[in-house]
Amino acid sequence: MSNILIIKHGSLGDLIQANGAIRDIKEFYENRKVFLLTSAPYSIFMSECPYLDGVIIDKRLPRWNLFFLHNLKKLLSKYNFSKVFDLQNSKRTNFYKKFILKNSEWSSSIDTLEPGQKKKDFDKFPVLDRMELQLKKNNIPIKYLKNIDLSWAQEDHSKLINQYTNRDYILVFPFCSKKHKNKKWPYFKDLISRIRRDFKNNYSILIAPGPGEIEEAKQLNAKIILNNNQPINIKMLISLISKAKFVIANDTGPAHIASHLRRSGLALFGSHTSAEKVSIGNSTFKIISAKKLEELKVDIVMDKIKTYLN
Repeated sequence: MSNILIIKHGSLGDLIQANGAIRDIKEFYENRKVFLLTSAPYSIFMSECPYLDGVIIDKRLPRWNLFFLHNLKKLLSKYNFSKVFDLQNSKRTNFYKKFILKNSEWSSSIDTLEPGQKKKDFDKFPVLDRMELQLKKNNIPIKYLKNIDLSWAQEDHSKLINQYTNRDYILVFPFCSKKHKNKKWPYFKDLISRIRRDFKNNYSILIAPGPGEIEEAKQLNAKIILNNNQPINIKMLISLISKAKFVIANDTGPAHIASHLRRSGLALFGSHTSAEKVSIGNSTFKIISAKKLEELKVDIVMDKIKTYLN
């Protein structure tokens, strides 16, 4: 029997958002095996997803690396993929469509366009709306795409959290990838001091740094959550967010997680994109936007926090 392939390389926030679509695809193809092609950092995490039958790692080496392309094509051909859902919709995956998986039926944003519609206009839609249109084009019923269930991605974190606090905690995510420094609000250190002062230490303030972020976290006046002196894994991160009293983050993966878990919190956005386009924000997880993040002052953010925590 032929198999189904879903392509979603990352980032973490993108994979979190794709969970609902992955589940809808799996339920539609309940008698077929569904595999995910993704990047190595997310392979272990997604291999535990109950809506997938397996995960294939894409090293994403340069496309001029013919040895890499040959091995990837050889690997994917073993699975006999009859249908590919390209949820990444990148130049790389379009290349794969033409040269690596050209014999498979393909679903991408390009295949979803209405007559006369341009991809650049389609890409302005919110990301979950784009996924919904793509799945509907393939007659897949939509149940979970916008009702993402992350219960499978949580584990008991009580032992770890008891090492750091015995009270309600506020989670702060002051980081962003080196490629997207324009997403980074520069005043988290001052904000943490204000939270401590204005709430009179009623809450523990915790930071959960990822790989390469520990030294930066040490510069902030907060408790750093680590597991054996290493960053916690993704499932522990999701579990930590699920029990937080409040979450404050840049436009990064933890903000997506907090939003889909419907935690109370704030995401801080500059002009790099909009919360609507990346499908972050709801009745509990709110957005503050500014043309320039450096112009978003601590007082404004603090006033919003007090609105939701008082």
